[in-house]
Amino acid sequence: MDELEVVWRASAGELDRSRTVDFMRVHSIDQYQELVDRSIANIEWFWSSAVEYLGIPFREPFENVLDTSAGIAQARWFEGGIVNLSEVCVDRWASTDPDRIALIAEREDGSQTTYSFGQLLEVIERTAGALAVAGARKGDTVAVYLPMSAEAIIAMLAIARIGSVFVPVFSGYGAEAVSTRLQAAQPKVLITADGYERRGSLVSMKEIADDAIDLAGGSIRTLVVRYADRPDTPMTTDRDTWWDVALADAQRLAAVPTASEDPVLLVYTSGTTGLPKGVVHVHGGLSVKLAVEGAFQFELGPDDRVMWLTDMGWIMGPWMVVAGLANGASVGCFDGAPDYPSAARTWQLVESMDLTVLGISPTLIRSLHSQNAESAADLSTLRAFGSTGETWNPDPWWWLFEQIGSKRIPIINMSGGTEVGACFLSAHILQGIKPMSLGGPGLGMAVDVFDIDGQPLRDAVGELVCTKPWPGMTRGFWGGDDRYHATYWDRWDDVWVHGDWASIDKDGFWFLYGRSDDTLNVAGKRIGPAEIESAAVAHPDVVMAAAIGIPDEIKGEVIAVFVVPSRTARRDDALVGEVSAAITERLGKPFKPRVIRFVDDLPRTRSAKIMRRVIRARAMGEEPGDLSGLENPDAVRGILPLHG
Repeated sequence: MDELEVVWRASAGELDRSRTVDFMRVHSIDQYQELVDRSIANIEWFWSSAVEYLGIPFREPFENVLDTSAGIAQARWFEGGIVNLSEVCVDRWASTDPDRIALIAEREDGSQTTYSFGQLLEVIERTAGALAVAGARKGDTVAVYLPMSAEAIIAMLAIARIGSVFVPVFSGYGAEAVSTRLQAAQPKVLITADGYERRGSLVSMKEIADDAIDLAGGSIRTLVVRYADRPDTPMTTDRDTWWDVALADAQRLAAVPTASEDPVLLVYTSGTTGLPKGVVHVHGGLSVKLAVEGAFQFELGPDDRVMWLTDMGWIMGPWMVVAGLANGASVGCFDGAPDYPSAARTWQLVESMDLTVLGISPTLIRSLHSQNAESAADLSTLRAFGSTGETWNPDPWWWLFEQIGSKRIPIINMSGGTEVGACFLSAHILQGIKPMSLGGPGLGMAVDVFDIDGQPLRDAVGELVCTKPWPGMTRGFWGGDDRYHATYWDRWDDVWVHGDWASIDKDGFWFLYGRSDDTLNVAGKRIGPAEIESAAVAHPDVVMAAAIGIPDEIKGEVIAVFVVPSRTARRDDALVGEVSAAITERLGKPFKPRVIRFVDDLPRTRSAKIMRRVIRARAMGEEPGDLSGLENPDAVRGILPLHG
């Protein structure tokens, strides 16, 4: 991509308001690249200076910025410090500017609810009190299965406030997927809703939650938000309590003192094999890393209003809350589909909420571009698009930049992940914007591109790695799961291998090319093939299944499943429909397979591992490569190309 040129540069006005420029001025730094280099060379200086500059409120100051005595993979940050994510986000603004808008929530029907910082603090305190009455204590997990709503954000901050651990569950999951996460996290309390409208139809969320609790084999104290106001909502005596009733009687609780390394967030993400991984984040590291990204990647401050079109079950939901509120900005949320009732809904949200920063995914823009969803809304307040989730292709990027943004609005493309807690890479206004590029390393992020021998690589595609710790990195997987080291640290000593293909062009701009592992990425939502395969094999007529991702012009990647039916099964469209329905019911509509193919066998290694790499190559009409490790190489011939 060396031929691409910078197509957008910051104006004088944007430089004047830039918090990054101000931070550089404080530290006598003249050039942005000098700041990047210094922040990577001396990570302790950068992160401690950022805490001081942003005024992140540690109740008790930390004694050590960084401790790597147990190794880089087990790095600990801001030790000795007492800091609570809830206080970082809300309390200091509520005390200094209580009437300023903190949160605006829009529903699919267009109605809005707003909270000032003072009002937000009160409802968070009451929710914290209600959770304490329900039995949640410091260190307990609390699961939240809600639409993207004010209540979801309030729940997150209230859970952090009492020192419990927030476990967000994607609102589009079916009962099986919800149950898997409940079994793994063992929450003391579940917060859900009676239901919500999605594309004009009711999603019976409470019934899904009930089924999930039954499948998990337990009885979890449940707070139910009266969101759809359904009079027929099933309520279980001595287990379920209405949210509004619980809050009305609750005491307002101050934030408990939490140490920097106390867990605050547990997000389940899928790998290529096995059950979902419970990624652990902590109060100090997550608060600092996300506050820094909000301030220095998006230049967020009290005059801003930011919204990401996402769900609390994906890392960008918590990202938006902390990156925005920790910098005194207002945050917005929307519970509906971004293209309903028309493809212009996304742009109408900018106008109705007066957004200054809107976060989108390349998948969404591909869809809107295909529908030619031009903007008739007033986007004059908008000063930046945020972008993450997957790689771009040219036409949608240019459409967003030229047709929607009128070449005025930069696309701040960034990439990291759930385990990263935030971003490795990000475009930046001081560097300028190249089409589809991720700019360069985030401040304090020692990222590189390695070749197959673990050496730095330029002008070619290699593995994205990180060679130093950062505050937002996961503290491992919940429950002592040893997959953490195996997943990220086993390939090269003290090097995080992220699983993305990356390159750096001659001007120092970075580009990504997709995953280098098997994890599926459907419209920016990761899921492991094992979860899909498990749902397929649950059908009585399915013996074995393999799920792969195949390219899609709109979603980036969609799911194809190769199924081995039982000997007595009928190989017809009815079975295809049943298997598809089984997967959709368990995992949710976003993960409905695009293709289901019947085969006699699946290629496997001698250790019985299904070779998805081989299956995908055959499905795409490519050479499958080395087959010497296969137990049953004849099975490869049964995998026919999906096209042509």
